[in-house]
Amino acid sequence: MNDWTTSHDRVLAQRNAEGWMFLIEAARDLRTTGAIAPSGTALARVLTEPVRAQAPRPLAVLEAGAGTGPVTRALIPQLSRGSRLDIVEANPRFAARLRHLVTTHPHLAARPTQVTVHQTYVEQLDTDQRYDVIVSGLPLTNFTPVQVERIMARYLELLHPGGTLTYFAYLGTRKARALAASRAEARRHTAVDEIMAAYQRTYATGRWTVWANLPPACVWHLRRPLLSTERPEPQFDGARR
Repeated sequence: MNDWTTSHDRVLAQRNAEGWMFLIEAARDLRTTGAIAPSGTALARVLTEPVRAQAPRPLAVLEAGAGTGPVTRALIPQLSRGSRLDIVEANPRFAARLRHLVTTHPHLAARPTQVTVHQTYVEQLDTDQRYDVIVSGLPLTNFTPVQVERIMARYLELLHPGGTLTYFAYLGTRKARALAASRAEARRHTAVDEIMAAYQRTYATGRWTVWANLPPACVWHLRRPLLSTERPEPQFDGARR
């Protein structure tokens, strides 16, 4: 068996393990897991493009909702010396897996403090840091409108002026949900779509469809303006959970 075969088999085993972990966590709580499979390589590449585009400048990067770490693994090799990556993951089992990834990743052997995992919600992240890029893997369509408003407001607060937020949404899920959802669930989903559409109209700089993902996904890049501008008006109030 050659080295390529051994490496390839190791990658397949890792993906299979992550897939099973996602299914287990989705069964526990679909609202916080939000997917039944980890993000694919193509999706991770589009999500992390703003980091790659600004290399080799040192950057402060935040990844929210990292799951089992497929996007994290795409981010770490792109971190130039002097950059930092904060990872926020509320699921304790995912957070433990991410800490193991960070402590064993060969790119971080000489820079172990460059990446930090925080087990918390992004709205509750206690930091004075402002970020050049935020990569979001949070399942926004699974949250209430109140939660989405608070998450998006927090993202803008955490970004430097001119900083970029990247996030994705799966294609075709709206129609699938509409067929099975109750009226209340359909109203919730429509309200979340309207909130995100308002942010897209105000801040979007790009949109890409990633067909080579399961399921296919749409990636948005939003940029916080260099100058203060009017934000989409919050339409809801309340607390998360």
